[in-house]
Amino acid sequence: MTQSLLFSIFLIFSGGAFVATLALYARQALVVAYVALGALIGPFGIGWIHDVTLVSEISQVGIIFLLFLLGMNLEPADLMPMFREALRVTGLSSLAFVLAGCAIAWAFGFTPIEIAVIGVAMGFSSTIIALKLLPTSALHHQRMGEIIVSILLLQDILAIITLLVLRASGKVDAGPEAALPLLALPIFAWAAWWFARHVIHRLIAQFDSIQEYLFLLTIGWCLFLAELATLIGLSHEIGAFIAGVALATSPVARFLSESLKPLRDFFLIIFFVTLGAAFDMSLLGQVWAPALCLAAFSIMVKPKVFNWLLSYEHERRSTALEIGQRMAQISEFSLLIALVAAEALLISERASATIQAASILSFVISSYWIVKYLPTPISPNPALRRD
Repeated sequence: MTQSLLFSIFLIFSGGAFVATLALYARQALVVAYVALGALIGPFGIGWIHDVTLVSEISQVGIIFLLFLLGMNLEPADLMPMFREALRVTGLSSLAFVLAGCAIAWAFGFTPIEIAVIGVAMGFSSTIIALKLLPTSALHHQRMGEIIVSILLLQDILAIITLLVLRASGKVDAGPEAALPLLALPIFAWAAWWFARHVIHRLIAQFDSIQEYLFLLTIGWCLFLAELATLIGLSHEIGAFIAGVALATSPVARFLSESLKPLRDFFLIIFFVTLGAAFDMSLLGQVWAPALCLAAFSIMVKPKVFNWLLSYEHERRSTALEIGQRMAQISEFSLLIALVAAEALLISERASATIQAASILSFVISSYWIVKYLPTPISPNPALRRD
């Protein structure tokens, strides 16, 4: 039976409204409800959404727009005042997480290349969850926001490089030209920055009173770079992220980001529902033990590592502790790393499912903890609901 896109969106948002209502009454995190809904109605649940390809395409569009909007909040200039601190914290923490992930993967008998991929997947925190659940005032005007943005930007750069290396490694018959995307990345990023600075920014300044045009221009810019990136051997996600970072230097970037929040939230709901729907529940029997260990390490140890490193950099103890709690999860980039590595036949289905299961589990637990105990824009507790 053919399933329409409209019916899938109907299920996602009608079902999302229902489970969100239940979650709010139960004082639970909305993100947890969305993932649970996806697992329930997906092809490995009751099967109301049974077309995996269609679900994947919806999720792909969501990731493109999400990375674009996240890039708009990651202005490179934000790194400059604290570049050395962010570089030390990011480098040391990522190295510790990678080594720990490798040790856990080795203990469960994965192959050497799978151990390396699983270890790298553990090295990053979720940009989506960290920024989505951070109050806007903290993101733009507080020291904590500056630190989180700086660390996430460096992590995302490392994740993008990892994706490029995996894509090149999978092209075993392409020869040296498989590495060309790695060489093209800095040129592509510079060209995007130059064009944004000399063309897009001027158009924004000239027509900044017409909000419909600004909306159209920014979305067009995102999709243009996303498609252009694929033509030179990169990916839609990398192109969209670079488009957002290039646009982040505009004086009205904050305004544009706020104006596009409804679009961001629209695709966030789709992203988390399809995240639950796309995971093959039948593989849990094979991967639950390593996935649980990886997720437990992420939730329990990552906050302590960030807390220790930031305290060593003379950050306030309360700030260091909260930053660690907000960055305890595995990254959405880890999901892409798992998918790209599996498509390139570098890792088995079991290793890919382990990374996916650990990431989803860390999303759920971390989101629940943050919404339950820290200030967020979507907290069910009025005393903690801040934006």
